[in-house]
Amino acid sequence: MKVLIFGNSGSGKSTLARGLVQDHGLAHLDLDSIVWEPGKIAVPRTAEAVSQSLQAFLASHEHWVIEGCYGELIEAAANHCSELIFLNPGLEACLEHNRHRPWEPHKYSSKRAQDEMLDNLQAWVAGYYERQDQWSYHAHRRVFDTFAGHKCERFTE
Repeated sequence: MKVLIFGNSGSGKSTLARGLVQDHGLAHLDLDSIVWEPGKIAVPRTAEAVSQSLQAFLASHEHWVIEGCYGELIEAAANHCSELIFLNPGLEACLEHNRHRPWEPHKYSSKRAQDEMLDNLQAWVAGYYERQDQWSYHAHRRVFDTFAGHKCERFTE
């Protein structure tokens, strides 16, 4: 089982991934953990370092779940997955989930630091359906629509 989960921030990717890890004993990769410099907020690693980390994860695990919003990484991992899941519960659900997001210690030094970034996160999430970047609905839709393997799109949690 190699499951790739993607969608907007707040769509439920981490929650679904944790359930799959618990139920099936899968290795887990949150793409945030390879995209950003450890211990730093919004400081990106080099594209080469990110790609190497993704390839190392794929090569070292027979069964896994990968989750994230990074279209270019989703596209790269899609070639290796057995199932693709696009979480698309809508903007209001994502914004609401972000307001109640538990502390993510792998991303932020404290819950307070995370909460201080909430307004920026919400503004970014709000642009999901209009943006044209690699982290947008348009990029996710293209990956989903062109994937030929087993896939599903979920509109609810």
